Amino acid sequence: MIISDILKQNKQAENVFKEMGMMCLGCPASQAESLKDACEVHNISVDEVLDKLNK
Repeated sequence: MIISDILKQNKQAENVFKEMGMMCLGCPASQAESLKDACEVHNISVDEVLDKLNK
């Protein structure tokens, strides 16, 4: 799923992303970058992010 779509659907997502060190949520990449790709760029576990987003 694309970062910008996650942010639109989940009001807590911004806090989760920031907590995980993903600060550039408004950057152009967030409009086209998948969660998996963003996690790889930031060297973060996608499973850990998904766990936090689904709480």
